[in-house]
Amino acid sequence: MKKHNFTAGPCILAPEVFEGAAAAVREFEGMGLSLLEVSHRDKKVVAVMEEAQQRALKTLGLGDDYAVLFLQGGASSQFAMVPFNLLTLNGRAGYLNTGTWASKAIEEADKLAPGQALELASSKDRNFSYIPKGFAIPSGLDYVHYTSNNTIFGTQMKAFPKADSLMVCDMSSDIFSKEINVADYDIIYAGAQKNLGPAGATLYIVKDEILGKSTSPFMPTYLDLKQQVEKESMLNTPPVFSVYVAMLNLRNLIANGGVKAMEERNNAKAALLYKEIDENPAFRGAVEVEDRSNMNVTFLLNDESRTEEFDTMWKAAGIVGLPGHRSVGGYRASIYNALPIESIQVLVDVMRAFNQH
Repeated sequence: MKKHNFTAGPCILAPEVFEGAAAAVREFEGMGLSLLEVSHRDKKVVAVMEEAQQRALKTLGLGDDYAVLFLQGGASSQFAMVPFNLLTLNGRAGYLNTGTWASKAIEEADKLAPGQALELASSKDRNFSYIPKGFAIPSGLDYVHYTSNNTIFGTQMKAFPKADSLMVCDMSSDIFSKEINVADYDIIYAGAQKNLGPAGATLYIVKDEILGKSTSPFMPTYLDLKQQVEKESMLNTPPVFSVYVAMLNLRNLIANGGVKAMEERNNAKAALLYKEIDENPAFRGAVEVEDRSNMNVTFLLNDESRTEEFDTMWKAAGIVGLPGHRSVGGYRASIYNALPIESIQVLVDVMRAFNQH
């Protein structure tokens, strides 16, 4: 039976990407060796890193005033990396708290510089079911930090208030899913395992002019973005396989119309599922309509006593990864780039059949 993977991460990838990755594991570039055993200093592996970086720049429409890094550590490592690189000795940073990962970013900054990380606004009062708006941003901040999409709760920022400071955004779960004005940001970071590739690599997009601004006397070498850029993501052994799969995925994205075409497909997928949630009396959405995510769709049963019945139906249809996070309950359909609209239709059909029982 065909499986329909709605898991929140690691993500589904296109069949062509899986096939290319599997072939490289068996033998890489006619070398008689698996990609997994080739040195990261080998010229063919260096070429993979360079292509992945260039394709990321091309996909986002960036020039050579930005640097692209593929590092280990996950996006969570950037929670410390950002303040280490951008927060000055007596400076302050502003954070919009829209969910679990934004909260963790604030906590990490506060560990490094107690009292210097300001919470600009928060939606915690309603279990992060909306995106705060109309909040004030003090002048003179070292940077403002946003989290564009909230994987757990199912909200997504549609607008990003500007400030007279550097702009940082965690785009882990919606990078490459829609067009963005990257020039508005000084640092964008994203764990690979949502729309880019397998877990193990983290993408960093860094404006060159912000490098070397750190005033911390305790900067760990690995967290120094300036040194990472100078070493071209090879300050230590990079996650070669994850970068290779990311490169294949970016090739596939570009070949299929780029981010603009992907955004159109993602809008259609989300519209199909949200329409069913809104029109089907057996279900309701978990977040404010205007803040709904196109990547992570959260919804609830109106009659929780029928949970076992619904679970049996979607599992029988080959659907996997649908249960919601414990912080929200209910269900979460993660509909990342590679998930075809046909899988959305399978879920919608199950929801309709459930309502008719």
